[in-house]
Amino acid sequence: MSLFDMKLQDIHAKLADKQLKVSELVDEAFARIGQVDTQIGAFLTLAEEQARAEAESLDEQLAAGGERGLLFGLPMGIKDNIVTEGLRTTCASKFLDNYQPIYHATVMEKLKAAQAVTIGKLNMDEFAMGGSNENSAYHPVRNPWSTDHVPGGSSGGSAAAVAAGEVYFALGSDTGGSIRQPAAYCGVVGLKPTYGLISRFGLVAFASSLDQIGPLTKNVEDTAYVLQAIAGHDEKDSTSARVDIPDYVSSLNGDVKGLRLAVPKEYMGEGIQPGVRDAVKAAIARLESMGATVEEVSMPHTDYAIATYYLLASSEASSNLARFDGVRYGVRSDKADSLLEVYHRSRSEGFGSEVKRRIMLGTYALSSGYYDAYYLKAQKVRTLIKQDFDKVFEQYDAILSPTAPTTAFKIGEQVSDPLTMYMNDACTIPVSLAGVPAISVPCGLADGLPVGLQIIGKHFDETMVLRIAHAYEQAGDWADRRPAL
Repeated sequence: MSLFDMKLQDIHAKLADKQLKVSELVDEAFARIGQVDTQIGAFLTLAEEQARAEAESLDEQLAAGGERGLLFGLPMGIKDNIVTEGLRTTCASKFLDNYQPIYHATVMEKLKAAQAVTIGKLNMDEFAMGGSNENSAYHPVRNPWSTDHVPGGSSGGSAAAVAAGEVYFALGSDTGGSIRQPAAYCGVVGLKPTYGLISRFGLVAFASSLDQIGPLTKNVEDTAYVLQAIAGHDEKDSTSARVDIPDYVSSLNGDVKGLRLAVPKEYMGEGIQPGVRDAVKAAIARLESMGATVEEVSMPHTDYAIATYYLLASSEASSNLARFDGVRYGVRSDKADSLLEVYHRSRSEGFGSEVKRRIMLGTYALSSGYYDAYYLKAQKVRTLIKQDFDKVFEQYDAILSPTAPTTAFKIGEQVSDPLTMYMNDACTIPVSLAGVPAISVPCGLADGLPVGLQIIGKHFDETMVLRIAHAYEQAGDWADRRPAL
């Protein structure tokens, strides 16, 4: 059994009893990466020298009997759009190939305070734009369950690294489903917290009103520990919420008796793969057998979510990525003869095709004469979608749905059809537009590939989401299944 198959509390008990050293955990991570990452492609940059130095320091602290942080000694991977001091941060784009930040993102500061160890930076879709992790400028990531299939995107490197046992946990970012969808495809747990719960300071912006950082782990309890370490208000982020942070770990009581759960009929209809539908229905039935009440509801504006999301997210992306011009940020073209050519050539050479597609879509939607017809109307529809959630939460404790309509598709299968690719986020995008929390937890296999159950909660009610996910996980055997690599 891998050390990374153990629970956090068991690892910490072994560390405290001197049966294990942090350096052994770090050795395990790099040995596994050396063994499998040529097949998976999860990592873009490794921090081996730095990680071994941190491990040695933590071992000395352990020997001296010092206090241990919440995530003491655990090897972690970080999505490559979260800035890390002194460690290359590329957003999987050639445009940032030479970017070495001089500061840590706030979440990194918190993880350092919790004494986790950074193993390296994880592959992703370029600037977090994509649903398959085939849009990395370096190389695609492959699904550990079947290397012919995608891991999902854009946090595909984070999900694959955890599923393959290369790190104990990872951080990803979720704009329209970029944590939950790859978590479902790779058979791990992925949480998108409430917008504003976790600081976005140091996260390279894609769509600022939607972006959220969150954890990917092998089980729900570990998700609760990581969330405990990184949640909380941050003065450096004006969108960071001032809310009390509860004890997420103590909310895992394994009980769903008396809870009222809703299943929107729009999330279980046309487009859901039969194997996915069967696995999710079985999960819902299990929660009912454990004492929860489950009823079908309607969320009538769900069909408008994908169009609304791509208008809003692309508009924000066109604005956020304007700073990448070869002067302020990014690799500067050496073929330009004038200032305008610097902008033009640097952006043409630096961005990949999916990023260019979204910048053009967003720029068009924001242009004079079209703003009211597209961007403003999309904002109004977003309000209607949020009101759908508010109405359901007046009567129910949480909402259940598939995380993704299908299991992971084959690499290259949807590359030439971006609209079909966008549909893979159909179940996660409405949640992002409403800004509420949601978790994907493994609930079975279809055709040998993992299926995810999505549990959606009220604003800042992560404790309920984690409680239901943990209760379901404890009642089944999916949390212990691993891909055969």
